[in-house]
Amino acid sequence: MSIAFVFPGQGAQTIGMGKALAECYPAAKAVFEEVDAALGESLSHLIWEGDIETLTLTQNAQPALMATSLAAMRALEAEGVTVDKASFVAGHSLGEYSALAASGAISIADTARLLRIRGEAMQSAVPVGVGAMAAILGLDFETVKAVADEAAAEGEVVQAANDNDPTQVVVSGHKAAVERAAEIAKSKGAKRAVMLPVSAPFHCALMQPAADVMAKALAEVEISAPAVSLIANVRADEVTDPAVIRTLLVEQVTGSVRWRESVQVMAAKGVTEFWEIGAGKALSGMIRKIDRTLVSRQVGTDTDVQAITAL
Repeated sequence: MSIAFVFPGQGAQTIGMGKALAECYPAAKAVFEEVDAALGESLSHLIWEGDIETLTLTQNAQPALMATSLAAMRALEAEGVTVDKASFVAGHSLGEYSALAASGAISIADTARLLRIRGEAMQSAVPVGVGAMAAILGLDFETVKAVADEAAAEGEVVQAANDNDPTQVVVSGHKAAVERAAEIAKSKGAKRAVMLPVSAPFHCALMQPAADVMAKALAEVEISAPAVSLIANVRADEVTDPAVIRTLLVEQVTGSVRWRESVQVMAAKGVTEFWEIGAGKALSGMIRKIDRTLVSRQVGTDTDVQAITAL
């Protein structure tokens, strides 16, 4: 059996996530304390006692989800399961940073600061209301890519941003162009086209100002070779070279999240089981749709940790 550790992205956040881990495992609590110190504020208080609207703000959700994932990782380690039990690590969008922190490539403190910068930069790259994202359900990636090309008007951007699974592709760009893409997709046989409640159009060319910010921020951070190969979002292939990882993290801001291909690549390399480390179970749902022969397990609570380490 070969296992991959995968880390969730934005949208998985809930009030109270990681609290049981922190109460049960001192090493998990230490992660939240380290993130609070790195950011100079009590993000943990917001995560456990705050309101969901504030937690969902991109600049809060990104470091909060990473902290929860790393707390789960530390709890696993306390039970004797280290990251090198996995053949690969991967993460969905911001989850790629969690994967790198879990594999020792970037320190937790640096990861928290990078994700705060990333969240703020992505939010400010496009004025509110100018951009949008929509989930296209029931069409494959190549079809949605063609739909986006058809919907893009002069001076407007719309791109296939997230290739999540065979039934769901997300488009991102200027609001009018995204709305056109949604209508075209329905005419091409999409089961549904759902406008997403997001505050910015992530993973498209409109995020270039944020990519520029991240290039500067990443240049100042030490990145080591990960203990376990990373399957990178924009390549859907394994990387270990720190210089390449740095470049791909910048490209990731404007590039497509190739999640479906990433899972297929890991499966082709022998992975049969995926552990979703952190909040929620969105990735597990996608993995089941990509390949029903693959096993998915969630590791987000103290109960999950104890159950999975007893296997």
